[in-house]
Amino acid sequence: MRTAPSVLRTAAWLAAVLLVLPLAVQAEKIKIQSLDELPVHTYAVKGSVSDLLKSDADFQAFAAQLQADVEGDLAKYEIPDKATLQRMYSTLVALHLLKGDYGPVPELIEKVKALEDKEANRLTTGLLARSLIAARQAADPAQDPEAYRAAFRAKLNELAGALPWDIVQDQIQASKGRAEIFSENLIMGMVQAQLDPVVAKSGELSGDLAAQVASLKLAIAVMLPVKAEQIAVYQGLIDAHKVEKEDIWPAREVTLDASRKLQPMIVGIWDSGVDTQVYGKTMWTNVKETADGKDDDGNGFVDDIHGIAFDVQGNPSTDLLHPKDDVGDKVWDGMQYMKGLTDLQASIDSPEASELKAHMASLDPAAVNEFLTIIGFTGLFAHGTHVAGIATAGNPFAKVLCARISFDYHPVPLPVTKEMAERHAASYAKTTRYFHDAGVRVVNMSWGWSYEEVLSSLEANGVGKTAEDRADLAREIIGILSKGLKSAMAATPDILYVAAAGNENSDVEFNVVIPSSFELPNLLVVGAVDQAGRRTSFTSTGKNVVVYANGFEVESYVPGGKRMAMSGTSMASPNACNLAAKLIAIDPSLTPERTITLIEKGADTLEGQEDLKLMNPQQSVKLLEGKAM
Repeated sequence: MRTAPSVLRTAAWLAAVLLVLPLAVQAEKIKIQSLDELPVHTYAVKGSVSDLLKSDADFQAFAAQLQADVEGDLAKYEIPDKATLQRMYSTLVALHLLKGDYGPVPELIEKVKALEDKEANRLTTGLLARSLIAARQAADPAQDPEAYRAAFRAKLNELAGALPWDIVQDQIQASKGRAEIFSENLIMGMVQAQLDPVVAKSGELSGDLAAQVASLKLAIAVMLPVKAEQIAVYQGLIDAHKVEKEDIWPAREVTLDASRKLQPMIVGIWDSGVDTQVYGKTMWTNVKETADGKDDDGNGFVDDIHGIAFDVQGNPSTDLLHPKDDVGDKVWDGMQYMKGLTDLQASIDSPEASELKAHMASLDPAAVNEFLTIIGFTGLFAHGTHVAGIATAGNPFAKVLCARISFDYHPVPLPVTKEMAERHAASYAKTTRYFHDAGVRVVNMSWGWSYEEVLSSLEANGVGKTAEDRADLAREIIGILSKGLKSAMAATPDILYVAAAGNENSDVEFNVVIPSSFELPNLLVVGAVDQAGRRTSFTSTGKNVVVYANGFEVESYVPGGKRMAMSGTSMASPNACNLAAKLIAIDPSLTPERTITLIEKGADTLEGQEDLKLMNPQQSVKLLEGKAM
C-alpha cells in the first residue's frame, strides 16, 4: 500500500540526496514504456547485507557490478521517466563518492536539474555532494577531521544560504529532520529488519535493493561523519527565517449550511478502516442488519451495519477498524509517534518531531524491527479514520460508508500470491457493487498497488527460482489486481472515484501504479500541494494527475477521537472527494464526468507553476450555481 515512503527508502534517499543526472543520449537505444520493461539484475551476497556493509573488499566488488549494470542500462535503453533516471544516476553518484572519484560529480549535478520539475528540489540538488567534495579538497578527513568538517560546514552554509528561502524552506527543514534521525545503529537495525531476511532466503538482492545498499553505505561512511555540521547549518538557516508560508486554503473552503436541507450524501471511504465510534451519527447505517453474527439482510455480508471489510488475504471480515493483531496495545505507543512522523514528512520541526528523532537515533539495532512494525501498523490503523474526517468536513449531509481494505505492515511483508491477488480482485467487484447498491455517489481511494511493491514482496520472501521468475510473477499479479480493480470501477459508472496520486515522487503510469494510472471517465486522480499551493516534494505526477489539493498538515480525527495533522496525497485526495460530495449534494443530478469538469474548471494556478491546477472549492460551487464571473 503506497501511502508514504518506507523508512528504509527514506534512509537511502537521504544518502543519495538527489545528486544525479543523465549522460549523453546515444542513438538507437531501446525505448521502454514502463518500469517492468527494464532488465532484472541480481547481486549475490555472501552472509548478510550487514556483513557486506562492514567489508570494504566485498563491497567494492558488489559496487563494481552494480555500477556496470546501471551504466549498461543507461547506454542501452531510452528511459522516458525522469524519476527513474534520477534514481539510477543517484546510484552512480553514490558509487563515485564512495570511491573518492569526484571528477564526474559536479557536471552530473548541473545536468540533473534539467530532469527536475519541482523548483525546490532542483535548487537543493547537489548541496551535500558539492560540500563534501569541497571539504575533501580542503583537508583529508583521516589526517585532519576537524578541518574537513569545518570546510564542509562552510561550503554547505555558503551554498544553502544563497538559495531563496521561500522556495526551499521545506526541503531544508526536511533535510535537518532526516539528518537528526539517522545513526549507524538505526541504519544497521533497518538493514537487519528488512534486507538481511531477503538475503537469508534467496542469497541475492535485486537491482533496486542493491542501489539502496549503496546509498546506505554512503550514509554510514560519508554522511554520518558530518551529521552535526549538516544539522547546525540547517538550523541556522531555519532560525534566520521565521516567516511562515501563507495558507491559501481557508479562503477557498466551502461549508454547507445545514438549513439548506439538501439531500443526504453517502461517501464511500475505501481505506484501511474507520473507527465508527468517532463519527457516530455521521456513519451510514444499514437498518436491515444487526450485530448478531448473521447475514440478516441476505446480501452476502455478515454484520455490515456501517459497511464491509476484507483482510490482508482478501477474505471477508467484520472488523471495520483494523484489528490490532500482533501489535496489541503497543499501537497507542505508536500513536504517540504518529504526529512526529507526519511532521517529519511535512518538514515541520515540532516538539513531537524532535521527540521521535531522538528516539529513532537512539534505537539499538535489535529494537528497530519492532519499532518499524509498530509504526507501520499505526499508520495503517489511523489512516482510514483520518481520511474519513477530511472527506466529510463542512458537509452536514455526508454519511460515511466504510469499506476496509488491508495491507501488510511488517518490515518483511507477506508475499503477494496469485491466489491472494485473485481474492482481492474479487473483493473489488463486491465492494463497488456494495457501494452501488447502497447509493454511494463518491468514493475516496487513498491507496494503491504497484508493480515494484509486488516485486519487492516476492523478493523479500525468496519467491521464485530466479529474479526473472519473480519479475514475471509480479507482472502477472499486478495484472490480476489491475484488471480486477479497473473492471470493478468501470462497472459502476454512476460512482465518482477519487484516488491519491501517491507519495513516490514518480510518474504513476510509468511505475505501473493502480488505480492512479487508470484512465476512466469516473476517476479523478489528485496530487498534493502545500499550504501555499506549491507542489510538495513527495507528490507523484503523470498525465492522469489533473488536479492538486492540500496535502500538507491536514487535520482530522484518528482512532479514539483525537485530532492530528497528517501529510500526503492520501490527505489531498479526500479534500477533492469532499468537494465532489458537496457539489453532488447541491445538485444530485451531477454525473461523475460533470463533477470532474466542475472541479477542473474551478481550479486555478499560481505564478511559476502554471501547469498545475489547484482545487478551488468556492469557484467550483459558483460554477455549479451559475454565479461565476
